Amino acid sequence: MKNVLNFKYLMFAAVMAVFALTACDGKNEGKLSTDLVTSPKSASETSEKQAVIKFDKEEHNFGTLLQGEVVTYSFHFTNTGNMPLIISDVSSSCGCTVGDFPREPIAPGKDGAIKVTYDSKGHHGVQSRHLTVMSNTNPAKNILRIKGTVQTPDQY
Repeated sequence: MKNVLNFKYLMFAAVMAVFALTACDGKNEGKLSTDLVTSPKSASETSEKQAVIKFDKEEHNFGTLLQGEVVTYSFHFTNTGNMPLIISDVSSSCGCTVGDFPREPIAPGKDGAIKVTYDSKGHHGVQSRHLTVMSNTNPAKNILRIKGTVQTPDQY
């Protein structure tokens, strides 16, 4: 009886080891795929219709700023696609930078702007920040950049 019980435990352990080795190849461990969520096309969609965001420029240099100065810039864009453009989020690399974006869909051929505000308080030297624009385009993520040199009052 003892040998049968040991054999069952050994077989159970072997089956579990095989399952663990084949179920987890290590390549995607801890990662979830978001392809269907972030892609403007679903897996079954074959249509070529999509929104396309075309920025006039993707980087702006504020030049030299006095520490504490708050500056703004608007990144203008056009929806050059054939479906309404929906911007779902604009996030920044720093709390000192805020992006304000249109909440309503932008029709094909129409223009819009993302207004960026940078607060230089507490910063000095060369500064570079980026904003991530998430939308229903392909790719879904676009990067906008701002930069400038912040000088303290004694340097200005």
